[in-house]
Amino acid sequence: MIDVQGTLIDDREKKPIEGAVDVIRRLQEENVPYVLVTNNTKQESERFQNYLREQGFLFSEGQYLDPLMVLDKVVPPTAVAAYGSSRFLEVLQKRGYALDYESPEAVLVAIKEDFTNEEYAQMIELVLEGARLVGMHETSIYAKHGHRYPGVGAILKMVSFATGKGYEVVGKPSRAFYTEALKRLQAQDASVTFSQTVMISDDLVGDLMEAKTMGMKTVLVLSGKIASVREVEAILEKGADSVAETVSTWFANEKKGAA
Repeated sequence: MIDVQGTLIDDREKKPIEGAVDVIRRLQEENVPYVLVTNNTKQESERFQNYLREQGFLFSEGQYLDPLMVLDKVVPPTAVAAYGSSRFLEVLQKRGYALDYESPEAVLVAIKEDFTNEEYAQMIELVLEGARLVGMHETSIYAKHGHRYPGVGAILKMVSFATGKGYEVVGKPSRAFYTEALKRLQAQDASVTFSQTVMISDDLVGDLMEAKTMGMKTVLVLSGKIASVREVEAILEKGADSVAETVSTWFANEKKGAA
């Protein structure tokens, strides 16, 4: 399972990171089962797949998964108070969701860089009034234009803490999403299990820690939202069991190098 933004394409120009296209091509050539697992919510799934193919990535429809492809299993088309980019709101409406900021069935959170306190206040009030709190994914950090913003996961936790209510997640790192991704791997090789799967991502908290609890091997890349292993030092030093061994090894090696 391979993350896309920050792992295969860069967060600034949305162009392939050096070597990424060749990696996917080699997986194809060697018949290694793989699936691209992205938190894309700004474009319809088919359109984003076409964009990736235009950038040189080779994959079939069954080798791709994003939250929009499983959204209706978590929140069927209904009235929602949706928060995210204008393109995300347009995608929802095309899919039959009605935007309702007075009495929605769910508060649906995607990502953008310019959330306002007024929007946070609206989310809190609607959740307190009984709306479900649902995140399109649970990304820890959102990187854009050289800045890093709170990700959807951080916003969900803030609203949950403020209201005392729980929340649901559509995309990564929800168990349902990873299970759907596994099915796509098994369509390529029926014997594949979570324990035989490697999850590769630039998001330690938002992608890899939950993947680890599900039995997957995990690899953190430093081409996206985390610029240095030292940025996640606090997580590693807490001794979280779900942190990838690979990350721990890199961290130990960096300390040796510093010494």
